[in-house]
This record gives sequence, C-alpha cells and structure tokens, in this order.
Amino acid sequence: MSPASFDLPFIEALLASYERALSAPLVPAGLAAAEAAAWLYAEADFALLAHDAADDPCFVYANRQAQRCFELSWQELIGMPSRLSAEAPNRAERAAMLAGVARDGFIRDYRGIRIAKSGRRFWIERGIVWNVYAQSGERWGQAACFRDTTPVG
Repeated sequence: MSPASFDLPFIEALLASYERALSAPLVPAGLAAAEAAAWLYAEADFALLAHDAADDPCFVYANRQAQRCFELSWQELIGMPSRLSAEAPNRAERAAMLAGVARDGFIRDYRGIRIAKSGRRFWIERGIVWNVYAQSGERWGQAACFRDTTPVG
C-alpha cells in the first residue's frame, strides 16, 4: 500500500471496525471507499495510524497528519515497528494499553507520550485506539486516531 494506491479492503476494514466499536463513523457520510481513503489520508483533521497484528507490530498506515506529528514520511513510517513511536521508558505503558485494546476492542481518551524524528516529545491527548478486523473476523491489527497533542516539558 502507498498513499497513491491505498489498500481499499484495509481501509474498509479500518472504517467498519471503528464504526462497530464506537457506534460512530470515522469519515463523513456518503463517501465511497476510494473517496474515504483519499479524505482520510489528505484531508482528515486528525492523525490516523495503524499497525499490523505481528508479534512486533509495524505501521501499515499513517495519514498526512500523523506524518506531520511524527516528522516522518510515509516511506519512513510504513514498516517501522510501532513501538519505536514511543521512547523506551514509555513502551511498557504503551504495550499494556495495546493489550487492553486487544482484549476489550477499543479505548477512548488515551493519553501517552510519543517522540518525533527530531526528538521532540509530545503527549497524545484524547486518543482512540481500536482493533481492526477483516470481514472474515481475523484481526488485522490496531489503529489509533487523535486530534490533540501537547508538548512535553
């Protein structure tokens, strides 16, 4: 998947999983899958990231807002182990949160410290994290979205 040719089954699964978990749509009503994918990537006013279901999950999606937050390009983010988005001392808290999401399906109001490429540390505020499932019911990974960040320190 690349920003120019989105994996539409993945985007559809991400959107359907969000709506099932939170009883609300992630994108404006009436958008076809390709339009929703383009809107999420380029126009959404929130950061959106997703990682796969591997033992050491790697990012498989990051919209432009997320790329800006982390100061990383699509090429730098996609395939990167998602644990690297947090500094080592904060990884245990992040792992515990993700285990809770795997168990419970989603979490609202997540708050955690992340680090950008430049070393700038920031709080993710009021984040939502949810499991992404294929139509078959197989868990493809997890996704997170957030609008608000606050500098650390």
